[in-house]
Amino acid sequence: MSLGGSALLPRADQLNRDNQLVQENIRKRLQKQDFEQSVKAQLQTKHSHRRQKILVVANRLPTKPKRDAEGNWTFERCSGGLVSCLAGIQQKFDMVWLGWPGADFNDTEKEMVANEAMKQGCYPVFLRQSLIDEYYNGFANNVLWPLFHYIMPPFDKGVNECSTEQWGAYKKANEIFTEAILSVYEDDDYVWIHDYHLMLVPKFLREAKPDCNIGWFLHTPFPSAEIYRTLPWRQEIIESLLHSNLLGFHVYDYLRHFLSSCVQLTSLEISAHTIDATTIGGCIVKCATVPIGISPDEFLWAMKKPEVQSKIEHLHEQYEGRKVILGIDRLDYMKGIPHKLMAFGCFLEHHPDWADKCVLVQLAVPSRRDVPEYQRLQRQVHELVGQISGKHSTISAGVPVIYMDSSMSPDDLTALYNVADVALITSLRDGMNLVSYEYIACQHGKQHPGVLILSEFAGAAQSLGAGSIRVNPWHLQDTANAIHEALTMSSEEREALQEYAFKYVTEHTAQKWAETFLQCLQEACSDLMEVTSQVPPLLPYEELLSDWSDSGQRLVILDLMECLAPARERKLHSRGRPNKFIRVPSELFQCLRTIGSSPGTSVIITSDRDRTVGSSVSRSFTFRFGARRTFVVAGFGIALLALLAVQASCF
Repeated sequence: MSLGGSALLPRADQLNRDNQLVQENIRKRLQKQDFEQSVKAQLQTKHSHRRQKILVVANRLPTKPKRDAEGNWTFERCSGGLVSCLAGIQQKFDMVWLGWPGADFNDTEKEMVANEAMKQGCYPVFLRQSLIDEYYNGFANNVLWPLFHYIMPPFDKGVNECSTEQWGAYKKANEIFTEAILSVYEDDDYVWIHDYHLMLVPKFLREAKPDCNIGWFLHTPFPSAEIYRTLPWRQEIIESLLHSNLLGFHVYDYLRHFLSSCVQLTSLEISAHTIDATTIGGCIVKCATVPIGISPDEFLWAMKKPEVQSKIEHLHEQYEGRKVILGIDRLDYMKGIPHKLMAFGCFLEHHPDWADKCVLVQLAVPSRRDVPEYQRLQRQVHELVGQISGKHSTISAGVPVIYMDSSMSPDDLTALYNVADVALITSLRDGMNLVSYEYIACQHGKQHPGVLILSEFAGAAQSLGAGSIRVNPWHLQDTANAIHEALTMSSEEREALQEYAFKYVTEHTAQKWAETFLQCLQEACSDLMEVTSQVPPLLPYEELLSDWSDSGQRLVILDLMECLAPARERKLHSRGRPNKFIRVPSELFQCLRTIGSSPGTSVIITSDRDRTVGSSVSRSFTFRFGARRTFVVAGFGIALLALLAVQASCF
């Protein structure tokens, strides 16, 4: 039967379209390979002298993209944050930053953007805006961030389905970050991953590069195990982190919560600062407490600038005769701004004579304005400011609260820090809170230094606690009393608190934090090399298979606990609480069945357990394998006799 030419045309058109699609995919793949090779070549040229290289991996690059009048993209280097923290170590290490560039670029723009970014030592990780919405705004900031700050997720079918979709986007974004790392990674590089946005990267990276040097640092609190266990994806995240060489936390409480979660969710061997995750494909993981700091010299230098001195004089004139209580926070519900305002109102209720003698200057830097929860928070704060000002304002002094929904220039901020008599920080949860450090730095050299009131729920309270007044922001009267104490404190007490706090701030700087973490990472990787070098190498599979096939008689000796029992059983056994029944995984039984059924093969399973357990295990093996030559030897004392008996019967 023949077909006419007209009948073949649709089929030919389809084949032509398929061919064009294949060619386009090949072209894009080759273009991507050429681009990655170009990037690696540029980085190798930049670091041709080959010092130790650090790949700093964070959600965002330390640059701001801007489009000029001709439509070309340029990048402005950011200051502060991680940039300041890592500036000092660039003298010792080559550094490449990897992160999202901050905008969605089309395919024709990406190469140009990458070239511009690499001039500043950056490698962009391109993510579509739709993925950013689901991964960053969705899972990272709507699921992980609240949970890590002890806010339980709402339980609703729609919310749960949305979170599941966002989890998929989170995984996808972490995979893209991993691909970007691999495109610039060279042997012996150190990869330093930052924060909760990228907690799946360690596992993806370890699977691709088993010998990779991986460090991860968390810049937020890590919640208690009871809170963390509510996360549906708790296992995947915690097991991924355990593929790192080093895990870093601000304070010991966060480290302790992480270890507690590992104890409850895994059966791994865990000590005070080490986790053996080799049984799940990870490594020997070191855990460290490395509190972050600031660069105090920047503030000390800024206060000497003529323009800053002028601003300080202007503020003294503006608030003459009044004590300045300063609050500087991001407008976020974890910063406790409503608690601060209510405590200040409580203070004025109990001490009305202070209404015209002090002023609360509250700066609330806007964040996430499009999120309904943050809009409600802003309305609540505005209402509280209005209530306090309406009730306690005076004609002579004016309003007791000056509130600003805005950010401030570094010079203005430095001047305000210096003028303030009290810094009031009422965070409900805070990874560290560096505002407290900045305030202490700017109080240096004053004849009558100010007083820091610090929430006990901020990480900084564990380092600056002895140099501040610690408060529970949920206890309004407690905070109100602290305000009164700070305003009436003697000069001697103020100086003693300032001396302690300033000493800590200047000794535990941002550069010290970065150097300490990298030193811990190098030690963790070095320790792992020593451990792995002591482990006998795997038997050569091809040679073993050949010898097995050529031999007529074979003897296989396995230990019940070390070779067959799962990790949880070994853990109970090592703690002196052995389980009466050893649950050997069914897949191992199947492997042993295959081995034991081979003609001329005998299997010995040894155990240091008593004969009762040995008999129980023996019956189990006999039941599963039949009456073939499989022996269970209970008690190492008779293992040699059993081995000799088997040798005699076999050979």
